[in-house]
Amino acid sequence: MKKIVALLLVCALAVSCLCACQSSTNDSDTSDYRIVKDHLDIEVKVPKNVQRIAVTNIFPIPSVLCVFFNTAEKIVEMAPASMTAAQNSLLGKLYPELLKVDTSAVDGDDVNIEELLKQQPDLVIYSASTPALGEKLRNAGLAAVALSVNKWNYDCVETLDHWLEVLEAIFPEEATNRRELVDKYSKESLDLINSRVGSITDDEKARVFVLFQYSDSSIVSSGKNFFGQWWATIAGGKNVAEELEKDNSVPVTLEQIYKWNPDTILITNFNKYYPEDLYNNTVGNYDWSQIDAVKNKRVFKMPLGMYRSYTPGIDTPVTLKWMAKTIYPSLFEDIDIIDETMKYYKNIFGVTLTADEARSIFEPSSAAGVF
Repeated sequence: MKKIVALLLVCALAVSCLCACQSSTNDSDTSDYRIVKDHLDIEVKVPKNVQRIAVTNIFPIPSVLCVFFNTAEKIVEMAPASMTAAQNSLLGKLYPELLKVDTSAVDGDDVNIEELLKQQPDLVIYSASTPALGEKLRNAGLAAVALSVNKWNYDCVETLDHWLEVLEAIFPEEATNRRELVDKYSKESLDLINSRVGSITDDEKARVFVLFQYSDSSIVSSGKNFFGQWWATIAGGKNVAEELEKDNSVPVTLEQIYKWNPDTILITNFNKYYPEDLYNNTVGNYDWSQIDAVKNKRVFKMPLGMYRSYTPGIDTPVTLKWMAKTIYPSLFEDIDIIDETMKYYKNIFGVTLTADEARSIFEPSSAAGVF
């Protein structure tokens, strides 16, 4: 009997030790990682001590990361499209270390896994529009987090806020009140704009055309389901191409633009051209001269601050006021956009810009539009 009791005690002790060891292993596993839900609702196991970040096919994110950390030191890979924006904007000047980041692994939505692995990333951020890429990254053993550009109907304010929300979940120790401040500034800008344009009737609204991409052989715009629709609507205008419901960018013809006859044209930094190129018909065989916006010199190049302002980004709150003032100058003549920009960067990010630096945001280099 004593032998049986002794045997039972030994077995109990062994089980206890095994459980303790397993618990210790689990605790260690939990202490080294955190679970983060991304914009595809995938629960991603992310190291707590992320030091090396690769950003693939979601081009604005390197600029958001720079401001989030107030350094570019964690970024080890990004797309060439992100680099050209950084090289020709305020971003590269404020965070020069970003200009040394590798870009060899990313080509649009294609990612060379072998090249990416050379950078030994702890975290890879990719676009939620390409779930197959996420699977490819996970199969390579990488912690891959998806961020979306369209989950919130191309609303730049909401999208930026949700990007920052995920970053705060991954890096809670880096979280400050900046997210709240950026969102507050955006909402205040929206309230101001709505108070002045909210009563404009449909017949009186500015007819806005967004020239997203442009070349000798093609004109690409924003239909109903892209950022151009949001920008035009939020500033009290009407996107003349909203009848086109294709998601993302959409090719159009000059004949369609003649029919729409916009009174305002916005040129993004996803192409290298300027208002003068439309005024003087310098591209291909296109003749813009009969369009109201061209006749009345109402063609404008969009700003380029930390990134191309057509997309969500750190500059979105300031771009809101620029957009409203550009479309309805008489309603917003009291807004000094250079002063607003300097205050925004100082109050939100602690960055002191000179007037010339602030002005450069609204006089972007054509090189930023070359991919």
